Amino acid sequence: MWWMQQTALEYRLNLLKYLADETSDRAIKENGQIVIGPILSGIINEREKILHLNKEPIIYITDPDGQIIFTNPQIYIKEGEDRIQKSILQGKDSIQKVDLNDGNQVYVVKSPIDYSEERIGWVFIVQDENSLMEINQDHGLLAIMLFGLGILGWAVIYVLSRKISKPIQDVAEAAVQIRKGNYDIHLHEDAREEEIYELVQSFKEMTNRLTQLEKQRAELFAGVTHDLKTPVTSISGLVQAVKDDVVTGEERKEFLDISLKEIRRLQTMIEDLLDFNAISAGAFTIKVKQMNLNEVVEEIAYQWKATQEEQNFELDVKLPEKLIFGMADSLRLQGIIINLLNNAKQALLDDGKIEISLYISGENKINIDVKDNGRGIPLNEQDNVFEPFYRGEKKKLEVRGLGLGLPFSKMLAKAQKGDLVLKESSENGTIFTISLMQTPDSN
Repeated sequence: MWWMQQTALEYRLNLLKYLADETSDRAIKENGQIVIGPILSGIINEREKILHLNKEPIIYITDPDGQIIFTNPQIYIKEGEDRIQKSILQGKDSIQKVDLNDGNQVYVVKSPIDYSEERIGWVFIVQDENSLMEINQDHGLLAIMLFGLGILGWAVIYVLSRKISKPIQDVAEAAVQIRKGNYDIHLHEDAREEEIYELVQSFKEMTNRLTQLEKQRAELFAGVTHDLKTPVTSISGLVQAVKDDVVTGEERKEFLDISLKEIRRLQTMIEDLLDFNAISAGAFTIKVKQMNLNEVVEEIAYQWKATQEEQNFELDVKLPEKLIFGMADSLRLQGIIINLLNNAKQALLDDGKIEISLYISGENKINIDVKDNGRGIPLNEQDNVFEPFYRGEKKKLEVRGLGLGLPFSKMLAKAQKGDLVLKESSENGTIFTISLMQTPDSN
């Protein structure tokens, strides 16, 4: 609006200057006399129409001293007010802005009337500023343009909002279905916006993950039930055989020994369940304190190796020359390392080797690697090794347990403000890494 007003003002002032110059040329005759006639009045009225003003300007023709001799339109001039002000007459600019006594502002455009290089009069055109800046026609065009832009903008926003909101509504409806337990959902992947596409993809991945976990939960629950039922059934049969005197003597004692082993295995399973539930519920005591990890790791490795009945493997402990001090619970750390060592031993083949390494990583963390050269973990099982009750296909057949060792160890590591991760695994072996908080003494 401001630009349009300024443009209209400049345009009309230029037209007034052109009108003043044309009037000064037509007001003088060949004899050098100023002649005002109907022809001049007609030309002035015709030119004024070009300006498209609500209020026509006042044109004054004066002598060289500013005495008014003609006005268009004709107006009554009081005695003593028939002369143009000297400040306007003597002003150097052909277009002047003048403040009136009533507070209004007008523009005065002047053009000299010369004959034979002699000044014989002046043409003055006076118009108030508001009339010059009036842009009624432009206002209409601007209103139409703004209205059109508003309609267009609303249409664009509506189309884009529908395009964006539709995938979000689909995701919201899918979330309701998932809340009801229905994981069989289908989402369109035709969203072009990157954020919406990522939202849809993430939700689909989450849904697939939930479906997989629900399936695993059912399978694992059945497996855990079977694993708990098996020793109970075995114990029941063995005890019943002893009670009914089906076996006697040394065989009777052997049956009782087998029953005791099954009872201890059942107790271990129940203890694992209780410990896992306890730490999941936050009812597990962790006593973290600063300790010399060189000594702790070496002692744990020595004690575990000494308790193994079969010694057909090599255990190598790699410790740095400089002592490393970290924050840990020695009892819980021992449980994590022993669980990793037991898993490593179960994975060993002929000429098996287990290696324990203690070092400080580049992230200012203390790491303990437990590495074996066993058969490794299949690629399709690596993402699930820390899932509760999960056991690989080979472990289901060879090792009888609940599948809580790694999940429980990871929770113990996190409770000590550390972590347990599967660093790498292939057919050449597996590496698990325990990370712990470093203390200033380790620097």
